[in-house]
Amino acid sequence: MKVLIVHNDYGKPSGEEHALGTIIDLLKTNDHEVLEFRKSSVPLMNGGIGIQAKAFFSGIHSFSSAREIDRFLSENEVDVVQLQNVFPFLSPSVIPVIKKHGIPIVMRCPNYRLSCPSGLHLRNGAVCEKCVGGKEWNCFTNNCEGNLIKSLGYAMRSGWARFRKTYLNHVDRFLVLSEFQKKRFVEGGIPAERIAIFPNFSRIVRDEAPPANKIGDTISFVGRLAPEKGIELFIEAARRLPDLKFSAAGDHAWVDQSGCELPPNLTLRGFLAGEELSQFYQESKMLCFPCQWYEGFPNVIITAMEHKKPVVAGRIGALPEIVLEGQTGLLHDPPSIDELVACIQKLDADESLCRQFGQQGFERIFSNYHVDTVYPKLIDVYQSVQASLSTLSN
Repeated sequence: MKVLIVHNDYGKPSGEEHALGTIIDLLKTNDHEVLEFRKSSVPLMNGGIGIQAKAFFSGIHSFSSAREIDRFLSENEVDVVQLQNVFPFLSPSVIPVIKKHGIPIVMRCPNYRLSCPSGLHLRNGAVCEKCVGGKEWNCFTNNCEGNLIKSLGYAMRSGWARFRKTYLNHVDRFLVLSEFQKKRFVEGGIPAERIAIFPNFSRIVRDEAPPANKIGDTISFVGRLAPEKGIELFIEAARRLPDLKFSAAGDHAWVDQSGCELPPNLTLRGFLAGEELSQFYQESKMLCFPCQWYEGFPNVIITAMEHKKPVVAGRIGALPEIVLEGQTGLLHDPPSIDELVACIQKLDADESLCRQFGQQGFERIFSNYHVDTVYPKLIDVYQSVQASLSTLSN
């Protein structure tokens, strides 16, 4: 099968693009030919008014991208297109062009951009759903992006795509990461039969996993250290539990800029990858993920399960689907710091429970989130949209 990936890369590396990369590798490993039609937002990071103006208008409709993908598809035979992010330089304008060529479209939706201009359902560090149901103007009136021009651009591009039913009329299947996300999309007007669940996945080899009896001594946090990720709760938990060792791995720019005073038992390790990150997990007693928003599908939780570590997570969004309370970890209701501290204390005091949860989380990977389990689902989606389109054309 020949698959075309259409994606506008973000200005900085993201979990979304890491997941997209694993899908591309998965397809190639299974002898599918992968083509890519991509643009990058890197020029926006330090660009002047010219590039910003281009991003503003192209996000609503990009005539140049529509022409480019039309030419690309005229020169390349493609069986199926998988879209991901199209903002700002591709824009939804490429979608009808793809369909004009008679190619089925699968859109992977790792965020909530179809119902929220910013894609996060997040404002001022808290869940926000004011734009749901065709009320994109709230992105502008509430200045969700912290810049009125940028917020206006986000509102306009999302509102225009919804008004023209660009996604609804042309995308054959929407790939979401969880049952929670599927429910949100159905509430936003996407028919349930056009939504398939395709979670992030693990490629771990069972025999190469760390031993279940290795219990670390650190309460760990992995990811971007930002309020919506729950870093403030994590810091406060460390402050309330001075006899325990806390450590955080990830970009800590927000912590540095906020001037937040850290307790002496909390260490910031910075960004870790590869063997360093694996060692960080092995040194952990548990992963703490006190998320404050509708996180899509955190890869850090899957990685903790690979290392047979229990997870303490917020009872919000899709997290209760991934972290089974009393089986693979414990849940707390954000933003309750008392519940978070109680969960940490319970696991810290019971190493046998840590081992039990860690092993059960590891087994859950193979039943729900392993590549051997989810790959057939992706191919089934590709084949079903091909078959549907073939039936319609006949």
